[in-house]
Amino acid sequence: MVRIREAIVVEGRYDRNTLSQIVDAPILETNGFGIFKDKKQMELLRKVAKLRGLIVFTDSDGAGFVIRNHLKSAIDGRCLKHAYIPDIPGKERRKSAPGREGKLGVEGMSPEIILEALRRAGATIEGEDAPTRNAITKQDLVELGLSGGTNSAERRQKLLWKLDLPEHMSANAMLQALNLLYSLEELTAVTAGLEQDNG
Repeated sequence: MVRIREAIVVEGRYDRNTLSQIVDAPILETNGFGIFKDKKQMELLRKVAKLRGLIVFTDSDGAGFVIRNHLKSAIDGRCLKHAYIPDIPGKERRKSAPGREGKLGVEGMSPEIILEALRRAGATIEGEDAPTRNAITKQDLVELGLSGGTNSAERRQKLLWKLDLPEHMSANAMLQALNLLYSLEELTAVTAGLEQDNG
């Protein structure tokens, strides 16, 4: 059991059950889209975020990103960290059919993937030092052809696919994830590889 200082917010009870077997941390739920109407739950999330930090850990499908973006707009960003699971096709064991986008959610991830996602998010894990990296800026994304250019959206999608990050990430969410995972030098090398992949 890995002890994490921050609280974690997930979409529902199955996600919570999965995480509670892997990490020792307070785990709160949005109750799916219920968070849009539940003012008391949102206030609780704000208070917890301010007190000890909050890791947003939603599914990588469109619905997960709607919930994530809602939390991002409602809670001070300095108190939030974002954990992302990769896009993995499949369905959870308890379900008779896959979700609309055919991707596994948080509950379907292995403990190794969950812990790696939390580490990448910058979770404060007892007994581990958080990695430090040079910041990647929006200007860097422009210079690397990932923002503001003719084919930048297509290049971003290729990069997300290559790095095993969710396809629904906005440019800002991608920038945050890149800063958690890579140095500018590493990102430059990966983006150079995008041209080679083309041909």
